[in-house]
Amino acid sequence: MKITKTNIDGLIIIEPEIFKDDRGSFLESWNVKKFKEIGIDDHFVQDNQSNSSKGILRGLHFQNPPYAQAKLVRVIRGSVLDVAVDLRSNSSTYGKHYSIVLSDKNFKSFYIPLGFAHGFVALEDNTIFSYKCSDMYNKESEGCLLWNDQDLGIDWNINNPIISQKDMQGLYFKDFKSKFND
Repeated sequence: MKITKTNIDGLIIIEPEIFKDDRGSFLESWNVKKFKEIGIDDHFVQDNQSNSSKGILRGLHFQNPPYAQAKLVRVIRGSVLDVAVDLRSNSSTYGKHYSIVLSDKNFKSFYIPLGFAHGFVALEDNTIFSYKCSDMYNKESEGCLLWNDQDLGIDWNINNPIISQKDMQGLYFKDFKSKFND
């Protein structure tokens, strides 16, 4: 397993070892012991999966404490541009984002700790996106930042994404009051 730390503390890219033969391939996407050794010791309690057509943009979602969620995300089929925004008000990278392409060809996983907003745009039709969450979904604690907020400066590399009504009503970052103080 190859681990790459990003320029934002806590965000980690994981590339699994892939075993290939004439039957196909095998990889280990989650191993509690190995992940704990690299500093990921969250207790994941919910797995989610979405299927999106090319151009569907989901996000930027988060859950406020005490229902905040760490996430381990990956693509099963297709590809996405995945984005995490630092919402930790005491962080030197508060309001900064990191983006990465995740696909069924690069097999990368992306670890997003507590205190981040998260979103992605599907780059191919029939993209299946999978994510483990460290807490259950709680509607009262959910939040959303506006995906195209100029203050965040995210280049989604798409002109006219398909966005839900709910996501179109996300907050501007300048109006966001962080509850992530650690």
